[in-house]
Amino acid sequence: MTRWLDEREQAAWRGLLRMQARLQGELHRRLQAGSGLSLTDFDVLVALTDRPDERCRVLELATLLEWEKSRLSHHLARMQKRGLIAREECDDDGRGNYVVLTAAGRAAIEAAAPGHVETVRELVFDALSDDDVAALTRITAAVQARLDGRDPR
Repeated sequence: MTRWLDEREQAAWRGLLRMQARLQGELHRRLQAGSGLSLTDFDVLVALTDRPDERCRVLELATLLEWEKSRLSHHLARMQKRGLIAREECDDDGRGNYVVLTAAGRAAIEAAAPGHVETVRELVFDALSDDDVAALTRITAAVQARLDGRDPR
């Protein structure tokens, strides 16, 4: 039997989808205008800067970003042409590649990050109370636990 969404759930679901689409679009526009980076460029650069050695295997990066490997490969090729990342062979097995942050990539994210975080603060956190932020944290954790196959309750 189908468990249809009731009116309240439908409003919440559609609101989430609209907010997500609008927020992603606005974040992308502002980041691109301010830094020349796309939001997807920024996601890759953040993933690399979060690592102590600023490198990651391609397949692991695809998993971290929740992207298909082919999508990531195409995007990495574009970023490599712009000098933001480099690829290096894995010495340990010779089969895979590492994606490595370049000096230009580090400079690009360091220049873009202050404006991006200000945009996030303006569009999201300035509109929320402390209780709202706590609720958002609980909600995202519960949904992510469910996506990970764990029941958060």
